[in-house]
Amino acid sequence: MAGRLIVCPTPIGNIDDVSPRMRNALVTADYIACEDTRRTGALLDRLGIKPPPRMVSNHEGNETARATELAQRIERGDVITLVSDAGMPAISDPGYKLIHRCIERDLEVTVLPGPSVVPVALVASGLPTDRWRFEGFLPRRAGEMERVLRSTETVVAFESPRRVGESLAALAALAPDRQAAVCRELSKIHEEVARGSLGELARRFRGDVKGEIVLVIAPTESTTHDKDVGFAVDALRHLVQSGARPRAAASVVAALTGTRANDLYKALTGREARR
Repeated sequence: MAGRLIVCPTPIGNIDDVSPRMRNALVTADYIACEDTRRTGALLDRLGIKPPPRMVSNHEGNETARATELAQRIERGDVITLVSDAGMPAISDPGYKLIHRCIERDLEVTVLPGPSVVPVALVASGLPTDRWRFEGFLPRRAGEMERVLRSTETVVAFESPRRVGESLAALAALAPDRQAAVCRELSKIHEEVARGSLGELARRFRGDVKGEIVLVIAPTESTTHDKDVGFAVDALRHLVQSGARPRAAASVVAALTGTRANDLYKALTGREARR
């Protein structure tokens, strides 16, 4: 009898989010492929699943080799349930390589619906949900930050609690009035959703932050050339306030935004740049 892979999301905080179908996938598996066997073992214990099925690690360090091994087990008839520490496997967690290997070998893959922090944060933010994209972890470079802010879709991104203050300050320097939300510890006891402008949030989260963080950033309203220039001028103004020379800063912002450096300089200073 052919085996199959069951992709099984796990709670992002609240154990009551485990559905009967998810529990059954954990109980009946021949093997559970885990991001961390200790955390999955603790989950199985809380669910009263004793004795637990056999668990094998499937983490970033061994995912490639494990994908081949587990696919071979499925070909021999085993049912493998794939989990990560929290949420949906393969969404910024291990799992993609195993799923892809099974599809390559024409093996059955079943994905169970269930908890994921990404749509939870998006809806809780109160920001537009009609068009959005998941950024993964927020980029580090200033140019990449600027690209995120130019998105015409709502952006959902993960961030480390150790870096969230620094990242919010960098974003606020470019677009202080852009609406955003900091979602912390979603579905857990200390859940918090802080909404406001990037400038407000940067001031609020200056110090140490604890817990898992998801940032949601409103889309740019730039739909015309004039609005695009306005966004670029705003970024230029903040660079100059930070100490950059206007003409040099205008050249940098122009290269990043596709606007004309002279237009930016004139909008900022009211005069043409000298050639």
